[in-house]
Amino acid sequence: MGAHLVFLDESGFLLTPSVRKTWAPVGKTPIMRCFDRHDRVSVISGISVSPKRRRLGLYYDLHTNNIRHPQVCTFLRHLLRHLRGKVFILWDRSTIHRADPIKALCRRHRRLRLVPFPSYAPQLNPDEGVWNLAKNQLANGRPRDTYDLIRDLIHTLDRTGRSQTLLRGCITQSDLPPFLP
Repeated sequence: MGAHLVFLDESGFLLTPSVRKTWAPVGKTPIMRCFDRHDRVSVISGISVSPKRRRLGLYYDLHTNNIRHPQVCTFLRHLLRHLRGKVFILWDRSTIHRADPIKALCRRHRRLRLVPFPSYAPQLNPDEGVWNLAKNQLANGRPRDTYDLIRDLIHTLDRTGRSQTLLRGCITQSDLPPFLP
C-alpha cells in the first residue's frame, strides 16, 4: 500500500481588501472605501494526493488568530483521521512545524512522516497555488466583517477543493518534477 502525499501550508487573509485590476471610466481613478481594520483569518490547508488513483483532495481549517503549533497538531490529527495508511507531509521549515508537540505527535503516530522543503523554496509547494487562487478570487472584495471574510473564504476553498482541475493545476504550476499521470 502506498502513502498519501500532503502538501501543507498556512496563509493569512485580512479584512483590508487587496486590489488587483479594476475598471473605471478614463480619467476617473477608482476609489474603494473600506474600514482600516486589521482583523484577519488564518488558514492552514493541505493538498492530498492519494497513493493509488492519484485523486486530489483539499483539507483546510480556519482560525481568527495566528496559527501556532497547537493548531498545526490539530490539523495533522484531522488528516490522520481522514487518510488511511502512511501520510507524508511536505511543508516549509517554519518554526511552528518544528515544535516539540509536533515531534511528539509523530512519535505517537508512526504512519505520519514530515518532509521539509528546502529553505526559501515556496515555489515547490503546490499549496501556494491554493492561496494564489483564493487571493485572486477575493481580490477587489470588501468584506464588512470577519464573518463575511470567512464565508467568502470557505466558498472559495470549497470550490477549489471540488475541482480536480484546479488542484492539479496547483501541482503542475509548482516547480516540483512532474509526478502525476
